[in-house]
Amino acid sequence: MGKGASGESPTLRQVGEFAVIDRLVRGRSQPAAVLLGPGDDAAVVSTGDGRTVVSTDMLVQDRHFRLDWSTPHDVGRKAIAQNAADIEAMGARVSAFVVGFGAPPDTPVAQIDALADGMWDEAGRIGAGIAGGDLVSCPQWVVSVTVLGELDGRPPVLRSGAKPGSVLAIAGELGRSAAGYSLLDKEINGFIDLRRRHVVPQPPYGAGALAAAAGAQAMIDVSDGLVADLRHVAEASGVGIDLSTAGLAVDHDALAAAASATGADAWSWVLGGGEDHALAACFAGAVPDGWRVIGRVLDGPPRVLVDGAQWQGYAGWESFGS
Repeated sequence: MGKGASGESPTLRQVGEFAVIDRLVRGRSQPAAVLLGPGDDAAVVSTGDGRTVVSTDMLVQDRHFRLDWSTPHDVGRKAIAQNAADIEAMGARVSAFVVGFGAPPDTPVAQIDALADGMWDEAGRIGAGIAGGDLVSCPQWVVSVTVLGELDGRPPVLRSGAKPGSVLAIAGELGRSAAGYSLLDKEINGFIDLRRRHVVPQPPYGAGALAAAAGAQAMIDVSDGLVADLRHVAEASGVGIDLSTAGLAVDHDALAAAASATGADAWSWVLGGGEDHALAACFAGAVPDGWRVIGRVLDGPPRVLVDGAQWQGYAGWESFGS
């Protein structure tokens, strides 16, 4: 479908729902797990061991992304990545996604093409497909993604299994998205990688299943901030967690120059910044490749300490905060 008479991309209103959906799915290749993709009333996805891991998440324009900072392709990648990280955190493998999308009727179809391309791009990085979805009229962009995963015969890794005496380890990097947000918000040039890490996160794909195979006791996706998310583990497991700034120094040092440029505290990004989608897990023994130790698990009561003391800085994102 080409451009309209004015040379601009036609809009959703001009093209219509079903023609747009056909445009978004035509010619796409599905992985073996998707037995029946878009085109019928529902998709069919195989479940290897009879269990399906399911999670869902939403992105709302100007709350979770800004189209003056992110391209539609970036938004598509981010929507897929943050949902895939939840499946990784269960020790599972992503198999398929289902996507709901709302946008104003005057949205150019070319932007929707780019959004879909971003979704398929990110899904392809983990060998998954987009099995179906829905398209509706909405005052602003809303992207809702449901992700399906497989455990491949392993038990799920919950938040509730951490034991005193174990180590806490991380896969991925911390504070990059928060740093990128601050740089974009303050319109500070340079630091291209950090600004990109805000608009498109980089979860450590494959690290969740590797941790599960290595006997991870508990695991979580760091989406709201390290301290905030580890509180969920501490409360679910009835343990204390003590983070080590020495173990987190590599993250702090990588952000020091950006913190100086923005007048921020790099530790607030490392300990409180969300949306990096690193994985944090507790292990009784040696940690697998790609993981690094950043703390230890203590006897209760449930709490999260930093070098043995309460953290007094920013702890993480609140969905209904200011």
